[in-house]
Amino acid sequence: MSAAALSVEHLTLSAGVRRVVQDVSLAAAPGEVIGLVGPNGSGKSSLLRAVYRVLRPDGGRIRVDGDDPWGMSARTLARTLAAVVQDPGAAFDLTVRDVVAMGRTPHKRLLDGDTAEDARLVAAALSAVDAEDLADRGFDRLSGGERQRVLIARALAQEPALLVMDEPTNHLDVRHQLQVLGLVRRLPATVLVALHDLNLAAYYCDRIHVLQAGRIVASGTPAEVLTPRLLEEVYGVVGEVRVHPRTGAPQVTFLPDEADREAAASGAQPC
Repeated sequence: MSAAALSVEHLTLSAGVRRVVQDVSLAAAPGEVIGLVGPNGSGKSSLLRAVYRVLRPDGGRIRVDGDDPWGMSARTLARTLAAVVQDPGAAFDLTVRDVVAMGRTPHKRLLDGDTAEDARLVAAALSAVDAEDLADRGFDRLSGGERQRVLIARALAQEPALLVMDEPTNHLDVRHQLQVLGLVRRLPATVLVALHDLNLAAYYCDRIHVLQAGRIVASGTPAEVLTPRLLEEVYGVVGEVRVHPRTGAPQVTFLPDEADREAAASGAQPC
């Protein structure tokens, strides 16, 4: 399956009586990696939930290759879109291999068994996230980082045209953060990903949308969006942004508060 085009137009979302996303529009061309960044509570996860059909929009529309995901059957949507979420719910009482094999379910009829191709794709997905050695272990006995890698492998085995990821680097050590996002960058899929780490977003995303209080306040390439002024206005911190001499990507350095710097220099302990 080829990568899908994604369009979000004037999207509005509520959680109970609270408006969490207001008039958000964005688009992803096939094969692009689009990043969502912003402070906690800015609406990133809510926006993703609307795209992978968990939170129904109050207004606006979403289109995946021109089709409304809310009008698709669950099976049809799962053959197009895969999601890696922050909270997958209760741990599965299954082996890791069986959890990853769940990604093949949308491509089967009800009573179809696993094929040699399914086994190959599951093995390849486990290898891609450096989890081959976990295949026969119980999923419910894994660490948080190991579970995250397995859930990413399940999404890879699904062979999606659109991959939606909510903080996929949570719980991962530095090596696996880079490995997973490098893999995402190479996928033959369109990717919409929420990230907290601005330097990872700057390196791996084609374009970034910055959310604040449920609205997009900046959009563009990482170099266009990540500025000291934006860091101060959106995150409330002082920072420097420079071009990394080896990667060519913007590199953000956050600076401690002046009072904190003085306290650190004097050896004083924080209250």
